Amino acid sequence: MTPTDAPNTTAPTSDPDPSGGTGTLESTVVTDELKRDEAAATPAEERREAKRSGVSFETLSSLDAPVSFWKGIPFGLQHVLAMFVANLAPIFLVAAAGNMSATDSAKIIQSGLLVAGLGTCLQLYGVWRFGSRLPMVTGISFTYVAAAIAIVSHQGYGAVVGAVIVGGLLEVVLGLTAKYWQRFVPPIVSAIVVTAIGFSLLSVGAESFGGGAGAKDFGSWQNLTLGLISLVACLVFQLCMKGTAKQLSVLFGLLIGYVAALCFGKVDFSGFAHLQVMSLPSVMPFKPEFDWGAIVSIGLLYVVSSVEVLGDTAALTKVGLDREPTQRETAGAIAGDGLISSVSGVFGCLPLTSFAQNIGLVAMTKVVNRKVILSGGVLLILASFVPAISEVFNSMPQAVLGGCTIMMFGNIILSGFQMISDAGYTQRNITIAALSLTIGIGFTQVSSIFEHFPPLFQSIFASNCIAVAFVVAVILNVFLPSEEHFLATPKQTK
Repeated sequence: MTPTDAPNTTAPTSDPDPSGGTGTLESTVVTDELKRDEAAATPAEERREAKRSGVSFETLSSLDAPVSFWKGIPFGLQHVLAMFVANLAPIFLVAAAGNMSATDSAKIIQSGLLVAGLGTCLQLYGVWRFGSRLPMVTGISFTYVAAAIAIVSHQGYGAVVGAVIVGGLLEVVLGLTAKYWQRFVPPIVSAIVVTAIGFSLLSVGAESFGGGAGAKDFGSWQNLTLGLISLVACLVFQLCMKGTAKQLSVLFGLLIGYVAALCFGKVDFSGFAHLQVMSLPSVMPFKPEFDWGAIVSIGLLYVVSSVEVLGDTAALTKVGLDREPTQRETAGAIAGDGLISSVSGVFGCLPLTSFAQNIGLVAMTKVVNRKVILSGGVLLILASFVPAISEVFNSMPQAVLGGCTIMMFGNIILSGFQMISDAGYTQRNITIAALSLTIGIGFTQVSSIFEHFPPLFQSIFASNCIAVAFVVAVILNVFLPSEEHFLATPKQTK
């Protein structure tokens, strides 16, 4: 997800997938200007870059052509930079909501780098039926942020970890059985869920912009100024850069915001006092707690994520390989995400999913060589052993991150609207979208409406608009009659 300035946008994964999958959250919104840049710069620009690096463009655009690991690093680094901020931002937000110490937060960030690298390697080459064996990059997903914040605020981070581990196993099952259930989740359902997720994150972005929930100086002019500086830096970079450079606008915004925070004296350097040069990520740094309410809340989102992966896989094979994905590839992608998410829970981290901004990068550069992208995965793994990387991110004031994430979250909503449009403005789809979003967002804003329901039901749905919208959309999709029943004048049959 990267900021964009154009009101008319489409996500690279928003094209409906025949299997029922559509877009994803971690998507780069592609403007008409970006498409023009792509047409002008690709593949000619990539050919020039390939020539300078000593790797032919034909090698880079081939899935399994032999290439030196070292020569592939510049192209693998592109993928790391494109997803780096979006990979760590969910951790930062959840840790802040749980009032976690700087040490614990750094542990999770360190683990986030490790599991993102491991997940990328798993998707690239696969083990048994896990992994798509496609040029796919994984990272920590924004899909789970709102639910994780609600859980960590009431039950603690241990309940989040327990739900992540169990939910990952559920996604494994969903991946291995994808051909049986995907017809029940058409594009309109996916679009509603993405839209609901975007709306659920708006308050999270606003709290970060003000300095973070519970901050003593929340809403101070310093925090608001830092957030504004980051936001403006993102927008300026997005307007001025062309081609693949636009992918780095959020990273640029964070760098400018961090420098401004240094000038304001808002950066906390205490975590660097006893920092080790190298350290291993911690296994089970937090004791898992298996709370049924948390498990069901996160489990529903794993179902949502599985649907998103269907769209990611279809988009990737379309833009990178000019073909449809096989059943083996889609099932392996979902099962691989589930497996690495459970592993992520073991390392005390959040669930992962396939990152669509990297799919956007494939669309622009046509670089699909798995060995090249493997170098990016290896770089993420190596970065997890350097605590300084985690600490730099951990020392960043929340207002700086808020300036960038508020743009990300707005783009999620726009992606959801675009996906609804792609699904079609039929009377049936309009009815499903209107009722699902109204009930999902409206009822959870008045959570007392659920006070006479059982405690387990309340813990799952009372503050989770995503889960409510998803369940309502699925029920309506199953039980509403066909489009013909919504027409004022029935279609005439010849």
